[in-house]
Amino acid sequence: MQTLDSTFSALADPTRRAILMLLAKKDLTVMELAKPFNMSQPAISKHLKVLEQAGLVSTTIRAQERPRRLETAPLKTAIDWIETYRQIWEKRYLALDGLLEELQTMQTKGKGKRKK
Repeated sequence: MQTLDSTFSALADPTRRAILMLLAKKDLTVMELAKPFNMSQPAISKHLKVLEQAGLVSTTIRAQERPRRLETAPLKTAIDWIETYRQIWEKRYLALDGLLEELQTMQTKGKGKRKK
């Protein structure tokens, strides 16, 4: 559960989510990641550190560069966890829909009896 906690904690910040969106397109260096944001390279590095600790980003070595890469395994774990609860709630909503339909049918039948 620790991995899931760190994933959701990392995803809680809009800048980190935006960084992940950029990395979903291609691997980027810190300098490249800092360009679209109105913040310093050290600030981006702090965000990257949180993402790396959550396992969402890894660093590769390419000549003199250290591009960052999106790691999808923690996202898959989060999606699987969310999907479990989505299915539970979907079953509950279907049961509620059935109950509401039954109540409406009973109410309609009750109105018909009163008219007689």
